[in-house]
Amino acid sequence: MSPWYVALVLAVAAERLAETAVARANLRWSLARGGSVRDSGQLPAMVVLHTGLLAGCLLETDLAARPFVPALGWTMVALVVAAQALRWWCIAVLGRQWNTRVVVVPGLGRVTRGPYRLFSHPNYVAVVVEGAALPLVHSAWITALTFTAANAVVLAVRIRCEDAALTALGP
Repeated sequence: MSPWYVALVLAVAAERLAETAVARANLRWSLARGGSVRDSGQLPAMVVLHTGLLAGCLLETDLAARPFVPALGWTMVALVVAAQALRWWCIAVLGRQWNTRVVVVPGLGRVTRGPYRLFSHPNYVAVVVEGAALPLVHSAWITALTFTAANAVVLAVRIRCEDAALTALGP
């Protein structure tokens, strides 16, 4: 396994830690303004799933001696970078309303600008793309498939939960 791939996976892990810090600060801000958490307990599953993705990338690549195939690998690196850009665009556009929890703050409306003018859950597009692309950078196809399948189940629950919370915000 190449050291640069380890560095890429660790950079994504650091990004997740940065997201966690932003989410905690935004949760405190939201709760201080009367916000209520509306998620249905799927956050622990999401944490395990995303941690498993990162570990799986490294383990499968190392244990199964997955090669770096340049045509596939560089294409997947571009998709990982694009997914990160989309994710942080979502975070920037949502501002204090972005969170890893589902939180409704009285008086705050639904955000409909940036990527949210195109569809309701652009952050999850980033998650889906990254979840397939990051392992495939180094041909870790089992991790890509496993994450994608498990993520589909988790996102189905999460999106229903978010849609209910968005309905509570109104138009």
